[in-house]
Formats: sequence, C-alpha cells, structure tokens
Amino acid sequence: MRPQFEHVTVPPGASWALLWRELPEIPFIWHYHPEFELTLTLNAQGQRYIGDQLTDFAPGDLVLVGPNQPHTWAASERPDPDQPMLAVVVWFSLAWLEQLVAGLPELGPLRRLAQAAGHSLVFSGETAAAAQPLLLSLRDKTAAERVPVLLQILLLLTGDEAAKPLGSTIPLGGKDAGRERLSRILDTLHRDFADPPTIAELAAQAALSVGAFHRFFKRHTGQTVLGYLTQLRIGHACQLLISTDKPIGVIASEAGYRNLAHFNRQFVASRQQTPRELRARYRKP
Repeated sequence: MRPQFEHVTVPPGASWALLWRELPEIPFIWHYHPEFELTLTLNAQGQRYIGDQLTDFAPGDLVLVGPNQPHTWAASERPDPDQPMLAVVVWFSLAWLEQLVAGLPELGPLRRLAQAAGHSLVFSGETAAAAQPLLLSLRDKTAAERVPVLLQILLLLTGDEAAKPLGSTIPLGGKDAGRERLSRILDTLHRDFADPPTIAELAAQAALSVGAFHRFFKRHTGQTVLGYLTQLRIGHACQLLISTDKPIGVIASEAGYRNLAHFNRQFVASRQQTPRELRARYRKP
C-alpha cells in the first residue's frame, strides 16, 4: 500500500496549523505531507510506524516527523477506558521555520532541529513531560498567543540531547540540482520498489554513469540502492502484516520478493524476527 498524500490546511490568519484529536482509537492511516509534524499522544498505547521503523509507543509519546516522511500511529488500547485517546498535532513548514530564523537569528537552533528531524525524532520522557503542558495550553489560546508558546516548545526540543532519530529521510535543504535529482530517483524507488528499474535505467534517469550514480546515491542516502530497496520492501511488508490478513506469501510477492525463503531471510536480518512472529506480536487474535 502506497502512503496517501495528506493536504494540511493552515487556517486563515495563521502561519501553521494545530489539530486536537480525541478518538476512541487511532486508526492505521499510512500517509505523508511536506510539513513537519509534531505529535503528542496521550491515553493511548500501540505502535508508531515512521519511515521504515516500527516501534511501540506509550502515553506521553512526543515525536517530530520530518517532511514527506511516511508515517502513522495505530492504537486501540486506552489506559483510562473512560477517557478518549488524545493526539495534539502541530504542522509547520520548512519555509516558515527558515523565515523565522532569517528574521530572528537568535532562533538559529531551530534550523539544527529541522535538519535532525529530517530523520524524524522521538524525544525523551523528560522533554516530552516538559513540553506536554505547553502543547495542551495551545487549544485555548488565540492564534497570536499560540506563536510564542510554539517557539518555546521548539526551543525546548532543541535541548534534548537524548532525542533519537527514526526512519529514513530525504535530505533537507535548498532546491539544488543534486537534491532535485535525488528526489526524482527516490520518487521512482518509492513508487516502483516491488519492480524497480535497473541500475542502468536509474543512472540514465539521473543523467549519470552507473559508477557515478552508485557514488551519488551512497553519498546522499548513506546506503546502496539495494539496501534502500530492501528497507522499502521490508517496511511495506511490515505494514501489510499488521494492517491486513493477507497470507505471508502474498505479502512477500507484493513487496517485490519472488522467493518466499529469500523474503524470510531478508525479513529476519532486518527485524530480528520472522514475519509470522511480527504479525502475532502486533495483532490481537
């Protein structure tokens, strides 16, 4: 299943968006958008899936998702069954952040936060606890009153040395020729990972020789093309194992594996468990 594009609407008179979601459960909706997303989740525990990383989360989870990073949360268990799950979500663009830093150089640490969040970040329990009352206060403030509170939150996040990266990333930065070229290649791989073009075809698309393309791809992603494809395929398989009842053999085929034994070996090497074990762990009978 390809991630769905989500259009984030910024309300009139505002430069960023706030969403307050109270739900009986958090559904699995695999999606992406070009904005950063800061999400605080309360009274919910389940799984969060960001890029190629599948991890458990507990109440108080605070994550900053990078632009165009596929992600979702899924939860059906509420520690307090008498209260709904709550997700407080903040969306802001890289352009918004860059304009702030350009006008207020004192906010320079926010640029470093944005660069780190290209990988997406999960924050420490201590930082999440400190940010929680600030995020909860946003609901009852005017648009103007929310701005300094959001800046206080973001600056708080810049000081969390225990924050951990999640998932894979498309590098942030200006629209230079190298980044645009890489984006085209990654778009192709994300779209056609089950039946990708050959390396020679990808190199031609990038207007590079095969050798230069290998070096270019490794320099910008830190991985080989095969490694990147394996990451996409196993990530897709994880999603199907959790969200569908499809047989494992069908999932392997849809993820691009023609040989089930090879799929199982690749899966265990990536996730340190078999596909059947992962499905049993994350799905109730």
